[in-house]
Parts: sequence; C-alpha cells; structure tokens
Amino acid sequence: MKRRARAARAPENSADSDRVQLTREPSPGLAYDPAAALAHLRGADPILADLIERVGPFALEPQPAATLFEALLRSIVYQQLHGKAAATIHARVRDVLAPHGGTHPAALHAVSPLALRGAGLSRAKLAALLDLAAQCEAGVVPTLDAAAKMEDDELVTRLTTVRGIGPWTVHMLLIFTLGRPDVMPTGDFAIRLAFRKLYRKRREPSPAAILKHARRWQPYRSVASWYLWRSLELPAPTAPDNL
Repeated sequence: MKRRARAARAPENSADSDRVQLTREPSPGLAYDPAAALAHLRGADPILADLIERVGPFALEPQPAATLFEALLRSIVYQQLHGKAAATIHARVRDVLAPHGGTHPAALHAVSPLALRGAGLSRAKLAALLDLAAQCEAGVVPTLDAAAKMEDDELVTRLTTVRGIGPWTVHMLLIFTLGRPDVMPTGDFAIRLAFRKLYRKRREPSPAAILKHARRWQPYRSVASWYLWRSLELPAPTAPDNL
C-alpha cells in the first residue's frame, strides 16, 4: 500500500534547512505541529537529527477521507499491491459503487459480488470489504468524529476486529489519514530495515528493540517513522577513492 509522500529535496544551505523545517505551517489534517516535533526529535536523537538534515523538510500530507469506511476500503484494496495496480482497482471499485450512492456500506451491499470481483478484487478482499460494511453498520467502526476522541490503542483494538484489518493497516490509518503524532509501526518491514541501516545493527531489530529506542522520540514517533521511510530513498554513500 503506497501511502507515503515522496521526500522533499533538502535545501543546499543547512541553516536554511533548519529555518524551513522549524517554521513550516502544519499540514491540514495533522493533529500536531511539525515544527515542535522536529525540534524534539533533533534534541532527543543525534543520529535521527542527522537524518532529518539529509532528508529535508517534513512533507507528510494526510490523505483525507469522508468516513473511516472510505479510508479502510482504500487500505484493504491497497494491501499487498503496488501503488499503480492498487490505484487502478480502487478506482474501478469506486466506479462500481458510484451508481449506488458512492463509497459507503449500503452501496457495497447493493452491488453484485461479481461486479466487485470484476473490478479486480480478490475473494479475500471482497470478504473483508463486506465485513467492513457490516461492522460499520453495527457501529463497531466509529465515525470520524468519534474516532477523533479515541486513543490510538483503542482504535487498533476496535478496527482489528474487522476481517482483513491488522495492526499495520490501522497504524497506517492513524499516521496517514488521522494525522496522529505518536504511532510506531514496528510491523512495517521498511521501518525495521531503515532502523537497522540507520543505527548500523548487524541483525534485523525486534519490534521490542525498536520500541525501546523509540521511547526518546515520544510523543512524535509518527514523524520519526516518516523519516525512517524516507531514509530508504536516499542515495547510498559513495565510497572514497583509494589514493
């Protein structure tokens, strides 16, 4: 599932980089101030501070959704697919639902399963979407307003009762749709790979080891995670020439 904004290019002057990052207006949809987050992370972790300088300004842009059903439908469709293929299937599903009122639970029940399968959904994803619709109608999946008042862990517990939704999917929702500041998605392979490379670990770190280190990043672990993802897009350092 491709949910991450591309890294912005760092300014040439490091002093200018500080000024840009620390005075940038918060993006709409974020539940925190990026400037405060960057100041905290720089002071808490010198290695992460160096990464922030190399990546450049924090550029996470939350993906708005009218409802949690809409956001989670997208998440399920995107699971285990490359971005372009997932976007195509997602658009087809929305087209199938459009004549029935759009992306909401009643529309999903109104259309033929064959039409949804024809849009590119696997049987497993179709079953997950049908369960998502049922859980929304039953009140298990909260409204966006209700979700805004819930703690992260409470949302993880509630939403993972839906078929096909695990902690990773909810963590991505928290970071990229709800704009929560302190999410640490240790179940994400790219996070573990980036952490291993950045901190020069011989072996892949366990989730517990990452969580222990990430205590110093609280309450802005979402921002630290964004920089870990971006670190994998940086060019590899060039080895010095032998003289």
